[in-house]
Amino acid sequence: MMKPIRNLFDAQRRHFAQGGKFERFHPLFEATESFFFIPGLSTQSDAHVRDSLDLKRFMSFVILALMPCLCFGIYNVGYQSLMASGKYPALLPAVISGLQTVLPLIIVSYTVGFFWEILFAIIRKKEISEGFLVTGLLFPLTLPPTIPLWQVAVGISFGVVIGKEVFGGTGRNILNPALCGRVFLFFAYPMRMSGDAVWTVVSDKTADALSGATPLAVAALTPSGETVETALTSANYPIETLCLGLYPGSVGATSVLACLIGATLLIVVGIASYRTIIGGVIGVLAVGYLLNLLASETSMAWLSLNPWHHLVMGGFAFGIIFMATDPVSSPGMNASKWIYGFAIGALTVLIRVFNPAYAEGVMLAIIFMNLFAPLLDYFVIWQRLRKRLANV
Repeated sequence: MMKPIRNLFDAQRRHFAQGGKFERFHPLFEATESFFFIPGLSTQSDAHVRDSLDLKRFMSFVILALMPCLCFGIYNVGYQSLMASGKYPALLPAVISGLQTVLPLIIVSYTVGFFWEILFAIIRKKEISEGFLVTGLLFPLTLPPTIPLWQVAVGISFGVVIGKEVFGGTGRNILNPALCGRVFLFFAYPMRMSGDAVWTVVSDKTADALSGATPLAVAALTPSGETVETALTSANYPIETLCLGLYPGSVGATSVLACLIGATLLIVVGIASYRTIIGGVIGVLAVGYLLNLLASETSMAWLSLNPWHHLVMGGFAFGIIFMATDPVSSPGMNASKWIYGFAIGALTVLIRVFNPAYAEGVMLAIIFMNLFAPLLDYFVIWQRLRKRLANV
């Protein structure tokens, strides 16, 4: 079955090789061929391959780990849409409704993103990197389902061009491209990225009032003297619902259970660092309990919130598992990963509590710590060198 395709590529390769009439488009030819076949190139000099986990396999595992979040996100988007429209959210109608909303976001993300990848590869005369396979899927999963498609195109363009290509491409970027595009959209178009109405697609325009607030919004609006836990329960957001993720939110970032399934795969195959993930959890719990100690009867309700709720509300699980563990924009030293993860968790809680205008927190915390990742590695290495014996 694959032999005719193999013969087709072999016959056309000379036109895209050096000196061929389509030499300029060799990156596009190579990317298309590698989609069907594993590259047959071998090292001609000293080998520097760490193991069998090349970039293509690396990205394939990450995409596989994202499938639980994607599948649940499609169902949840459709479920929330049917509920808000006053319809019974049966499984199949919810999935169909979710696909109608989510699939265009993914198609636009991949189409526009790969346009920039191909353009920069042609200009630089380099092969197209498979790194965007993950970025193109991560980005729409962090967005509200009601976002216009043209804003998806603008956001992924900013993430790819400014977040990655200006630094030299895959492996050289200091910021997570998907997260960079998401943060840009939040500050450029805040009305489309925040507020109660953006998290639920309502097909029946007369039912707009049924679209509810997210758990983070409920927590942020809880008045002093009341507990956030009580407010969440009154809004039909018990801890079980928060863990499952069946509430309005970003397309694929609400389900802690789906994120944990993906995290298990990434940790087992050695892609994601458990140090970053556990460090983030410790940071959330430590700062959350510290704020509990500072809380009083007259203080804001956020201060007295059980820290475990911070772990299951919003996109913290998605961010710490799939965004913070990005091997390019995160530290490389083991000790740095603990500090990096802890700082992300701590900043997430602080941003949520003390900055009501940005209720989520985790995305901004990760992009902020991306900037400090090289510095953390520098100080860890410097500290180790200090402990060495002087040359004698």
